[in-house]
Order: sequence, then structure tokens, then C-alpha cells
Amino acid sequence: MKKTVMMSLLVGASLFATDYSKVITHPDASKMIEKDLLAPPKVYTMPAGCVTTDPDAIARGEYIFHNLNGKKAKKAPPKGLARKQMKPGKTYLPGQKVPFKQYGNCVACHNIEGAKGAGNIGPDLTDYKENFVDSGARDNQFVFQKIADARIDNPDTHMTINLTTKLFTPREICDITSYIVSPK
Repeated sequence: MKKTVMMSLLVGASLFATDYSKVITHPDASKMIEKDLLAPPKVYTMPAGCVTTDPDAIARGEYIFHNLNGKKAKKAPPKGLARKQMKPGKTYLPGQKVPFKQYGNCVACHNIEGAKGAGNIGPDLTDYKENFVDSGARDNQFVFQKIADARIDNPDTHMTINLTTKLFTPREICDITSYIVSPK
């Protein structure tokens, strides 16, 4: 019995001493990292007619600004937005789930008129039109570029890179810009 136990222990110990390095894959992490790197900063030109006083565009911008995800949004999206968003070029089969659209949640970092639970990490956008646009300190192109890709004038920004990464469409950025620069 003693010999059997000793033999079992030796066999068990030899299993732990086995070199398994040849069966473990070692992928080239540099190729994985390359896929995750952001594209370089990009200058965008605001499309003609981008900033508008159209109440529907401003309502869409406000909704995007204050909501993170269509699934958790407290109210229905305004005309022209949906909680669920089909990905361009993707065909959904009957019964297949369409993903929820992630919106901005800009209010997590910025304050603006009427914000609930506004953050203070980013600049305060309260009275933006009066304080910056009307005074000539900033123009609508500046706001559009900041939302599209803020790295142009601040490579160390913590703001999301929205147009370069295709998180937002140009129209959505125009709607957010229209909301920010609108009188509240």
C-alpha cells in the first residue's frame, strides 16, 4: 500500500514537471495592438448647413448629449433617432436582435443648461453661445471639430474621438453642435 501511494505521488509530480510550452500558443501581440490603435488625429471640415436652428436637429443633439445608451434612456428618442440602430451594410435576419445605439452621454463630463448629474471633467458649456460664439472667441467649426476629433489641438485629451472612430456620424455631430450653440 505504501509503495502504491508513493508511486502515485511520483507519477503525479512528474505530470506537474512536464514542459507544456510547446502546446501553448504565443500569438504576436504587436499585431493585436495595431488593430486597437486609433487612427491619427484628423481635421474635419464642418458640412455646409451643419449648424441649424431646426428644433428637430436641436432635440436630437440634446438627446445625444444627455443619454449614453438607447436601452437605458429615460424617454423616447426624438424624431430622426432610434434606440436601436442597424449597422450600415449589415443585414438582420427575422428574429435577430438589432443592437442598441450608444449615444454621447456628454453630460458625464460637461455641464450645460438643464443638465442632471453633470460632470466637471470637461469644460462647462453653460451659455456657450453667449460666452464663446457670440463673443467671437469660438466658432461653430471649432465646436464641430472638438466633437469630431479633439486631438487636433490637444493630443492628450480624454474626450472620446467620435468621427474618426465612427462612434458618431457627421449628422449626429452636427445635431450636437447645433444643440451646444443654440440659445437655451
